[in-house]
Amino acid sequence: MTDFSAWTQACQTRMESVLAEWLPPSSIAPQRLHEAMRYAVLGGGKRVRPLLAFAAGEVTGTDPDRVQHAAAAVELIHAYSLVHDDMPAMDDDALRRGKPTVHVEFDEATALLVGDALQSLAFDILASQPLADNAAAQLKMVQLLAQASGSRGMAGGQAIDLASVGKPLDLTELEFMHIHKTGALIRASVLLGAQCGTLSDTTAAALDHYAKCIGLAFQVVDDVLDAETPTATLGKTAGKDAANNKPTYVSLLGAARARELAQELRTDAHAALAELGPSAARLRQLADFVIERTF
Repeated sequence: MTDFSAWTQACQTRMESVLAEWLPPSSIAPQRLHEAMRYAVLGGGKRVRPLLAFAAGEVTGTDPDRVQHAAAAVELIHAYSLVHDDMPAMDDDALRRGKPTVHVEFDEATALLVGDALQSLAFDILASQPLADNAAAQLKMVQLLAQASGSRGMAGGQAIDLASVGKPLDLTELEFMHIHKTGALIRASVLLGAQCGTLSDTTAAALDHYAKCIGLAFQVVDDVLDAETPTATLGKTAGKDAANNKPTYVSLLGAARARELAQELRTDAHAALAELGPSAARLRQLADFVIERTF
């Protein structure tokens, strides 16, 4: 097995190529929209969600050529969410992945359309590619991503986030918000990657528990980094949550306890994979990466 760094780089390179192929070229009409879509997606990001999809595919012995399309669909949903979250009506941010946000580089109307178009393209991919062994299984994959993206998932979590500004939340309420806002799409990444292969109920339950732990851990670490890491390292505006009076794991628990919680979630994630053996090695490594990342 190649080392983790080489594997992640290979997956990231593959995804850059896959995404570039799926995104319409900026040379065809409407050129400005297509240029902005490519600007929003290509040339940046850790591709954590695709990495999780590829790693979960290894558990079920899936052909990576299948997984890459499911991973692209998830990454396009993620990219669209970032474009919309950065807009003035949401978080009003000017920097993402070390460059101006889409509404700053282009304009607000174009940014809105970019998000709409990326979301549509994600479902085009899921519907058009042979990702599962039968149509019923693939239809469930489409439903999974739709639910993870909508009011019972990512969009719902963002709505709760906006409604929580300036309000004290307890730990249960904060976890509920982030299970939806961040965790739902991370969970979908793991399950979609696994569902490209043959997935038993027992394995699905283990992966689902793992994904829920990693989804929360990712947000806990994000909150710590936002509070402690400079803008130049993050690639986005540091300290934004505190400046906007948003409830975070750091504001609720303090940075030290937040870091402890992330470690506890890592332990739980590893425990969830205990029965899956060597096939889950990449998922274990990704759990460590999520906790130990510095940007």
